[in-house]
Amino acid sequence: MVISYFPGRGTVFEEAYYDGEAKGKAAGIAAGMAKAVLRILENRGIAASDDVRTRVSDCTDLARLDDWLGRAVTVDQAEELFTGMPDEPQEEPDSA
Repeated sequence: MVISYFPGRGTVFEEAYYDGEAKGKAAGIAAGMAKAVLRILENRGIAASDDVRTRVSDCTDLARLDDWLGRAVTVDQAEELFTGMPDEPQEEPDSA
């Protein structure tokens, strides 16, 4: 009997490793986009409150961050980033 350890055969280790790697990359992209949103506001002379900074920095939804990135170049106040957008989904507490 021959056992192959050829990459890509879907072992539990590979699935966990690549899934974790993808999540790490997405988190890095989200952090970079959040930083860009806040930097654009800063460069335009628009003050961002601590609440705005926290909301942008804590966001991990790439589509939402992309929307905010587009809005950051046109808004007059930082809070306008969120106007007309649905609230972020609230994480449900773990039930143990």
